[in-house]
This record gives sequence, structure tokens and C-alpha cells, in this order.
Amino acid sequence: MDGPDTFRLSIAEALSPQERLRLQLMEMHLQWFAAEDEGRTEDPTEQKIRKAREEGKVAKSPDVSSAVVMLFSVVAMGILGRYMLSTILSMTRFYLERSAEIDPTESGILAIAFYSYFPRIVLPVALVGFAAAVFGNVVQFGFLFTTKTITPDFKRIAPDVPKWVQRSFLSLEALYNFFRSLMKVIIIGVLSFVLIRSRFDTLANLIRLPYRQSFIYVAELVFLLLLSAAIILLFLSLFDFAFQRRQHREQLKMTKQEVKEERKQFEGDPMVRSRMRQRMQDLLSRNMMQNVKAADVVVTNPTHFAVALHYDPRTMSAPTVTAKGQDETALRIRRVAEESDVPLIENKPLARALYAEVGIGDQIPEKFFEAMVIVLREVYRMTGKKVMYG
Repeated sequence: MDGPDTFRLSIAEALSPQERLRLQLMEMHLQWFAAEDEGRTEDPTEQKIRKAREEGKVAKSPDVSSAVVMLFSVVAMGILGRYMLSTILSMTRFYLERSAEIDPTESGILAIAFYSYFPRIVLPVALVGFAAAVFGNVVQFGFLFTTKTITPDFKRIAPDVPKWVQRSFLSLEALYNFFRSLMKVIIIGVLSFVLIRSRFDTLANLIRLPYRQSFIYVAELVFLLLLSAAIILLFLSLFDFAFQRRQHREQLKMTKQEVKEERKQFEGDPMVRSRMRQRMQDLLSRNMMQNVKAADVVVTNPTHFAVALHYDPRTMSAPTVTAKGQDETALRIRRVAEESDVPLIENKPLARALYAEVGIGDQIPEKFFEAMVIVLREVYRMTGKKVMYG
């Protein structure tokens, strides 16, 4: 026996019978309400949810689809009831009129008549039920087409029996399914009793009424019962859908190691990402140094910060930062500016503020206009170039 089991046994032996019973109940409680697999404490990532959806694993409640199909079918039968009854009567009349004329062994005309009447009776409701089934699934998880759910899986030939028993009889899902089925039976039974009991006297006197009137009354009662049951089942299915979403989320939970591995696969190896980041920085740095050569002025700190600015009054409403850097990058900007004869103007507050508040490619805010006018006038004095700024 390994260490943890030995320790657990020694603790159990030291407990009183009442405490042991309490511990067993606590373990059963945790077994019912904990996640399916131990260690799955992390919420599923978007990639895990997307992969599960591609495999057909989505949150869905069969009760929602069944209730929607029942509701739509009942409504369709209520709307098409007169048409269906008329077709049934016509079919019955056809067979009764020919029952003494046609040889039963020669059933060709009977088959043709059957396939002529039967689709007219069943097909409208069947099409409504099919559309309702599609709608009941789409409204839960959207449009999804995959064949993975019907692909044969040979691992299921030898299932994990203990795990199946635990999930079917000793889990929150099993307990929930039992009470859900019991609740539906009770509610539908009570509903049927109330409706029939409220009209029991009328039903008992139907024998004295004409056949057609009795039939219409019973049909209306059955329709009302089915419609009420469908509405109640649809309402109950909403709670089941919420439960299934929670269970689906629990089943997709991941361990910390799985999250780490997925992030590593998604983002790539850290060394590769570091090299790519370095190459991007080198590329940005080379482009930035090219922008320094075309700048009108470089404002410096003088050594810790350097900001290159360009201003064309014909196309710009304010000077634009074309390059900026700190420490070593600032020294490179200064060196390139000196080699390209770009004026260097020392202005510590302005250099710090522009470096901190203005991004590369952005125009300077209005609060820096006055300081920039002074800088550009100094550039004009140094180079003799007329730089307009209004």
C-alpha cells in the first residue's frame, strides 16, 4: 500500500464511527458535485471550445428539441386539423366503396390510393416537425455540420464500466436526470388530471350527443392538453439547457499543464518568439533611422532621449514624430542626424514629453505648439531654411 493510502487508513482508524460516516458522506458529496476529472480546475480556452465544436461537442439539450418539435407539430395539427380529417374521411370512403368490388389479391390500385392519401395526411406535419427539429438545434448552438459524431469509435466497444456506473448512478448528472424525469411525469400527470377533471361531467354526457359533436369536443380537449404539455415541457427544457451548458463547460475544463501546453503551441516556442521580436525591432530600428535622415529636426535631452520630427506645412497641420529613442537608441538617432546634417536642438522638457506622450507617426498635440515654434525658429536660424509654422 502506498504512502497516501496508508496515511488515509491511519486517519480513518483514529476516527469515531460517527466521524467515519460523516467523512464517507462528504466523499460521496464531492464525488457527485466535483468536476468529472480531478485536476481540471482551469476554464477552457477559446481554442479548446472551438476544437470541441468542430468535433460536434456542443452544449445542447435534447429536451429543447423535443419540446420545440412537439409544440410546432401540435400547432400544425391544430391549423391543419380540418384538412387532415377531410383527407382521412375521403380515404376511408374510397376504401369502403371499393371493399366489395376489388379483389384483395389485386392490390395495385389500393397501394396507389394509399400512397396518394397517406403523404397528404402525414407530410405537412412531418415537414413542420423536421423544420422544428432543425430550429430547436440551431437555436441552441448555431449552424454546425460535422461527421465526427457519427464516425465509428472502436474505443467505445470496451467502455470504462466503473466510470460509466459512477456517471450513470453516482453523479450530479444522474441525480438531476432522475428528478427531471420525475418532475415531468408529475407535472404532465397533474395537468392531465386538472383538465379532465374540470370537464369530467361533459365527457360523461358525450354518449347523449351526436357523434360529430362528441368527436369535436374530445379533439379540442386533446389538442388543449397536448398544447399545454408542450408549453410546459418547453419551459422546463430551458432549465435543462442551462444545466447542460454548465456540464459542457465542466467537461471542457483543463488542467494547468494543458493550458500551458496549449499556450505554448498557440504562441510558439519562447526562443523563437524572442528571435522574431528581435528581428522586428531591428527592422523597425532600420526604418526609424531612415526616417531620421528625412527629419527636419531632432530634439534631444541631450543624451538620454532623442525625438526626430518632420513638418511639411502643405500637407501637415502639425509636426509629426518620425523616430524616437532612449539611451542607446537616442545616441544612434543623434549619430545618424549628425551624419545627415539634421539639426540637433537640446530641449530637455520637450524631448522627455514628446518621447512619453507622442507615438511614432503621430502629430504632436496642441499643447506643444508654442515650444515647437521656438524649436523651428532655431532650426531656421541654424540652417537658413524657412520652415513655416502657423
